[in-house]
Amino acid sequence: MTLSARLWSDNSDVAAEVLAHPFVCGIGDGSLPKELFAGYVAQDAFFLESFARAYAFALTRSPDTTTLLTLADLLAGVRQELGLHESYARDWGIDMAGVAPWPAALAYTEFLLACASTQDLSVTYAAMTPCMRLYAWLGASLDPSTAGPYAQWVQTYADPEFESIARLLEQLLDDRAEDTPAVRTAYRRAMRLELAFFQAAFAPEA
Repeated sequence: MTLSARLWSDNSDVAAEVLAHPFVCGIGDGSLPKELFAGYVAQDAFFLESFARAYAFALTRSPDTTTLLTLADLLAGVRQELGLHESYARDWGIDMAGVAPWPAALAYTEFLLACASTQDLSVTYAAMTPCMRLYAWLGASLDPSTAGPYAQWVQTYADPEFESIARLLEQLLDDRAEDTPAVRTAYRRAMRLELAFFQAAFAPEA
């Protein structure tokens, strides 16, 4: 079993909590109040900008050309994901400017940027991989035919192209990291922060 597969398996309990969370269930059956989703979209766009910066930090520290080009491809993938958020913002009248980040969003972005700027690249990959793998898994687990206004969201993360991008990051983790306590801690921390981010949609100040 690869390192990325082992870490995902060892954190399946958190993934199950996310899938069972009322916010995610509400996306899956289309019942989530639109105002909650609108708040999430604005916050997630804020998060993705920091995610892109974490990729950029890692890119500047790339030890070889192959890694540099892979990270450049991953950075381009964030731009595509932000396009989904811009689409919702345009269609639903969501104000994306001047977003005041939730504490949960700040905790997650500060964790990612701290890892990317101060930790070994292996820890950075471990901190960033859960976001990509979790969303690809959620896309595959939910049914767009029942998601109503959120069908586009489900389809985006169920798309084989998104799965390919997630695998690119997992491949970096597999190729460049060892199964160390620091790597495991970063991966687990990111998974818990993902869960907290969804929870924040119901209690933003928590």
